[in-house]
Amino acid sequence: MDAKARVAELIGSARGGLIDLSHRIHAHPEIAFEEERSAAWVAGSLSDGGFEVQTGAGDLPTAFVATAGTGPLTIAICAEYDALPEIGHACGHNVIAAAAVGAGIALAPLADDLGITVRVVGTPAEEGGGGKILLLERGVFDGAHAAMMVHPAPYERHEMPCLAVSSWNVAYSGRTAHASAFPEMGVNAADALTVAQVAIGLMRQHMRTTDRVHGIVIDGGEAPNIIPGYATGRWYVRSSTLAALEEWEPKVLRCFEAGALATGSTLELTPHCPPYSEFRTDAGMAAAYVRNAEALGRTFLDLEALGADPSRLAGSTDMANVSLAMPAIHPMLGIDSFPAVNHQPEFAAACVSDAADRAVADGATAMAWTVIDLATDEAERSRLLASAYHH
Repeated sequence: MDAKARVAELIGSARGGLIDLSHRIHAHPEIAFEEERSAAWVAGSLSDGGFEVQTGAGDLPTAFVATAGTGPLTIAICAEYDALPEIGHACGHNVIAAAAVGAGIALAPLADDLGITVRVVGTPAEEGGGGKILLLERGVFDGAHAAMMVHPAPYERHEMPCLAVSSWNVAYSGRTAHASAFPEMGVNAADALTVAQVAIGLMRQHMRTTDRVHGIVIDGGEAPNIIPGYATGRWYVRSSTLAALEEWEPKVLRCFEAGALATGSTLELTPHCPPYSEFRTDAGMAAAYVRNAEALGRTFLDLEALGADPSRLAGSTDMANVSLAMPAIHPMLGIDSFPAVNHQPEFAAACVSDAADRAVADGATAMAWTVIDLATDEAERSRLLASAYHH
């Protein structure tokens, strides 16, 4: 039996357990850096599949590294498992985690014959925490020659349109006072946020099509008859690349400064997490993945042929920072959810549908087959072996 047939057989045998893992993670959503059960379940599944597991990787309690094989070519497969606040797994990280486990346990018994080391990396806090960036900086990806993962979406794509993003905590300090009897004694911090949002709204006229700015008010006051002495929010600033973000971001931050100046409040701006970069998709890896996914019956959507602009459908991911460090792919795994799209409650429901369960097995198989192609194609293998990442 050849390697790809063996992978298909192993994933077929493991399918029930992989779907159970996906559904378990989905039913117990945990937000960034709090994924204690999810990380333990994913790491435990890999340990049961023959991996040597190191928990607490990079000094992050909910990160881990699972390793199988001793070959010179090291491929990292990234597992995400954090959920969104309030709406749970509305980005489908339960599918990502289960597919990563499936690819890993199918490759583990073949690793030495293929001359590879399989490294499944449990990466917390993709949703606004930058877990992969911290793991990169702390050496967890050292020695890897390439990295991959799959991500559920309404449609199949060979890559995720991706913008660079920075995240800012915004806090204004004013002075509380009775809003009716002594309003002149107050400094309204919530008004400072209002001024900033108006300034941002007016500035949208001058945005490039690849620029974004959006955020939420977290704390805007205690009661209508108390002038808010403190107000907070969190804002994302996005652009096409880190270089473009460096040009766009100061314009947004000046809008927050305007709120402080107009109201007499004091402003504190602090980064919420490290900036996420643009994505550099590795063409050779992506072509291999598409061939393998199509062999499983997956159909890739050509947005350009449909007249859509992929840049308008862009999100952001800390996997992008991995792609600047080593060859990487982040294909989108269709789960037939449209019109439900990522970050909607309806999409969360779709992530435990029959289509999502099928995507777990297909994503695992397509990734494992792609690793086999990279390991057995002399040109691809030599290209990847030419350099290993070191932070």
